[in-house]
Amino acid sequence: MQGGVSVSSGNIAYFCSLNIFAMEQMPFTVIYEDNHLLVVNKEAGVLVQGDQTGDKTLTDYAKDYLREKYNKPGNIFCGVVHRIDRPVSGAVVLAKTSKALERMNKMFQKRDVYKTYWAVTKKRPRDEKGKLVHWLVKDTDRNVTTAHREEVEGSKRAELDFKVLGKLNEHYLIEVKPVTGRPHQIRVQLAQIGCPIRGDLKYGFSKPNADASINLHAKNLKFDHPVKKEPLFIRAGLPDNAFWEQFLVLEEQNIKLKNIDKMY
Repeated sequence: MQGGVSVSSGNIAYFCSLNIFAMEQMPFTVIYEDNHLLVVNKEAGVLVQGDQTGDKTLTDYAKDYLREKYNKPGNIFCGVVHRIDRPVSGAVVLAKTSKALERMNKMFQKRDVYKTYWAVTKKRPRDEKGKLVHWLVKDTDRNVTTAHREEVEGSKRAELDFKVLGKLNEHYLIEVKPVTGRPHQIRVQLAQIGCPIRGDLKYGFSKPNADASINLHAKNLKFDHPVKKEPLFIRAGLPDNAFWEQFLVLEEQNIKLKNIDKMY
């Protein structure tokens, strides 16, 4: 393993990112890397894949990183396994081989990858914890998703579990575990219950964040390595700013490594 910090416990490997491993001018921190995978902690504001803006993408940066680190001229294979939105920070899995890409894609399709996000909202959900189910319709021209309480034509079912972790400085920290992986799912589902994410103008928050990010962070991933078949627990450190870091005090303190395989 290269880049992050590895702690082994039983049959599971646990990886977390440290900012000291970030390459200069690279908008990500390497959490985990081997011959098959590159897992990074993406900064908010970086596209994972290209769009009409033509801006440099996370994939482009990752290829530059691999080209420089291994002194490889020419084409570099770096496959996108999944995406998180541009204004969102956190863990992203990239594949360094076609075999790993194919196998990881199948795991995401079969929902064998367990994801945890942290979201910050100004308003508190009515319930401390629960499940949200909506039917989502994506407007690709406007890049906006609409949530409906019942199935409508062209909609896809979206489901997530949430838990309010606490309140600090008039903001609530919500742990979100999506079951499905629809475009803008967490953003639109929280907005639908009256709790838009801080900074998310597109889905109803009152004002933007200064850096154009939104306070949604892809914090944890758990899955079996596509080639080695060993369970991996990926943990992406929070963005390096005072607003995010204050919420670390709300993180559950009684995490024992022997129970990490149950932290979905």
